[in-house]
Amino acid sequence: MNTDFHKIRRLPPYVFEQVNRAKAALRAEGADIIDLGMGNPDLPTPTHIVDKLVETARKPDVNGYSASRGIPGLRRAVTDYYKRRFGVTLDRNKEVIVTLGSKEGFANLAQAISAPGDVILSPDPSYPLHSFGFIIAGASIRAVPAPSPEQYLRNLEKAVKHCVPPPTAMVLCYPSNPTADVCDLEFYKDAVKFAKKHDLWILSDLAYNEIYFEEPTPSILQVDGAKDIAVEFTTMSKTYSMAGWRMGFVAGNETLIAALARVKSYLDYGAYTPIQVAAVAALDGPQDCVEEFRQIYKQRRDVLVESFGRAGWDIPSPKASMFAWAPIPEPFKELGSLEFSLMLMNEAHVAVAPGAGFGEHGDGHVRIALVENEQRIRQAARNIRKFMSRHGVKELSAAAS
Repeated sequence: MNTDFHKIRRLPPYVFEQVNRAKAALRAEGADIIDLGMGNPDLPTPTHIVDKLVETARKPDVNGYSASRGIPGLRRAVTDYYKRRFGVTLDRNKEVIVTLGSKEGFANLAQAISAPGDVILSPDPSYPLHSFGFIIAGASIRAVPAPSPEQYLRNLEKAVKHCVPPPTAMVLCYPSNPTADVCDLEFYKDAVKFAKKHDLWILSDLAYNEIYFEEPTPSILQVDGAKDIAVEFTTMSKTYSMAGWRMGFVAGNETLIAALARVKSYLDYGAYTPIQVAAVAALDGPQDCVEEFRQIYKQRRDVLVESFGRAGWDIPSPKASMFAWAPIPEPFKELGSLEFSLMLMNEAHVAVAPGAGFGEHGDGHVRIALVENEQRIRQAARNIRKFMSRHGVKELSAAAS
């Protein structure tokens, strides 16, 4: 019996799994691992959202199959959100679809629009699914270096010139996972102009749009004509701390939305109706919880940058997202991100995500998630100070506290 499955052969070993195995082994031995690796929100889902879920789940008529496109009330709430937040008008029946988190939506759209031989332009470093969603679908990826939004766009110009066959789509992700880079509306205007020039679809991942620390982040759909070629993926996982609820949506070009709807109609019956109703309560309800979460992440960011800096590890302060993109400290650079992450885990009991898991150009960094409270972040800094000291790196003060 053949077990050498074609699609599995195309997937490399999952870098993060090696860190997860090491973490599990250490915890089994009783070690207290401060986990700053996975972007799994630790904040509780706001009470009014949970209450709406419970209230709806008690009703006798909500336990059947739901709607694959999403219930009408939720699609309406999404259009209201876009109008309120970005000034963008959407048709809830043609330009919005509800997904089981943005990850599912992205993967299924990749299945819908790509075939073997197609080439997709994806940033490097970037969230792994931006590449592997298409690889699983059979397409080929042209990984384009993305040290900044502006450099990514310049590198896209070079990539298109040397791409055979011509690419069919390009991926954007700002605020970026993992780099935490942000872009402005002018960048999106340039991206739309570039995509139209080269007959490209744009798939824009906006998962961290509400976790910003300076200016509110824009939407590509604010650009005139963007809906001709672009869709945007959004999730409630981070904004409302609803990661396990698996609730997201895609908005924009109706041709791409229709293609996604067609594929989804074969694969799922939509999210559990009470979860969709609770998502309506989240979008329509009071938004002070979103601001509260934003301030918590900002405070954690400041504590991380300050305390790790005093421990001898200088980390650029991210402008958005729930991550910091941290250069590997100079004495450890030659190790690469995986070996450094494993060393940090074993010796400092701090888990981070190796940058190599986000692409070849991420290997000089690690991603640090702001998913522990301030006390735990300071404890991580103290552990790292001792780790640095053992390896001959002097901290910037007597203690990182």
